[in-house]
Amino acid sequence: MMLESVFADLHIHIGRTESGLPVKITAARNLTFDAILQEAARRKGIQMIGIIDAHSPPVQEEIARGLDAGRYEALSEGGIRFEGTTVIMGMELEVKGTDTGPAHVLAYFPDLERMQAFSTWISRYMKNIQLSTQRYHGEIRELEDRVEAYGGLLIPAHVFTPFKSVYGSAVDRMADLFRSEKLAAVELGLSADSSMADRIPELALFSFVSNSDAHSLPKIAREYNEIQVQSATFAELRKALLRQDGRRVAANYGLHPKLGKYYRTRCLNCDELLPSLKPRCLYCGSTKVVRGVSDRIGDIGQSETESPSHRPPYVYQVPLEFIPKLGPKTLAKLLNRFGTEMEVLHRAPIAEIADTAGEAIARHIELARERRLEIEEGGGGTYGKVKQMDRLQ
Repeated sequence: MMLESVFADLHIHIGRTESGLPVKITAARNLTFDAILQEAARRKGIQMIGIIDAHSPPVQEEIARGLDAGRYEALSEGGIRFEGTTVIMGMELEVKGTDTGPAHVLAYFPDLERMQAFSTWISRYMKNIQLSTQRYHGEIRELEDRVEAYGGLLIPAHVFTPFKSVYGSAVDRMADLFRSEKLAAVELGLSADSSMADRIPELALFSFVSNSDAHSLPKIAREYNEIQVQSATFAELRKALLRQDGRRVAANYGLHPKLGKYYRTRCLNCDELLPSLKPRCLYCGSTKVVRGVSDRIGDIGQSETESPSHRPPYVYQVPLEFIPKLGPKTLAKLLNRFGTEMEVLHRAPIAEIADTAGEAIARHIELARERRLEIEEGGGGTYGKVKQMDRLQ
């Protein structure tokens, strides 16, 4: 049996339906179901995507029309195929325990019928099933059991983010919120990598996924995973996450955590990065402090990383949009020559990139591949930055 490597970004939002109905209010208006598929298949070169607003009834109507028209193909082992990309349909929702803060969780389903059935059930516990990331007003254990009953996968989302995540705002131990046997994997988020997460002993059980949480088309595949599967289907994704029959997550590709907008603790009043996790700013005394992922992990985790034997490499990914001086026109030239962003980032010869985009951009991409870019740390909602070439050694 031959396995293939597939790139997968499993956390992409829908901004609006084709008719203009809102789904994710904070996402771009042109982020429709079909536009996401075209971007992923034709520009990004991603073979599997998770669209986590497929619970919305008007979105489901669009999907059904696309299937009926033959634009999309329903796969027998789960998922929907468009050209060379498979869509995994899912939902992001907010949960809250009796004595905990709120946390986001992702639920994925094999086909439109089960996605629709889950939406019908959960709509009884939500105020507006059309919109993204709504609060679930029910028991978490019932949610876990219902996802399982519909053949779904449950994954806690961006687990360290300071707002609405398991460790960022809900609990010190994930086991106080979810039953481990009900979870398929854990999503790291943009400001953490595997070595940071593996300081939390209870996470050794799980495969990690690193996804974009895209709110616009350009953000798709800023983080993604390489999974080894027989084909890009829901059934194979399940096996990869659970490490069954040789399938596995072979690598996580993500932003260097320092590029994440919540890596360091920052004071929103004076905009200073703080040296540790404190409720009050050391410089101006303000309590408007957003705690950083690195400091939060230091607070609840072990002092050193202990990674399990199944943990794959985490490859620092610097998306093309983070490369200094690489604007839309230059990006268009690169895509016209090399096809997709995956090709530019990982495989295109540096000399040919230089011939297309210039020496400086090619050098930045080369340093990104070698993990030698210097980065200004992000925090408090502000992304980090790749330092300019003239400041690089």
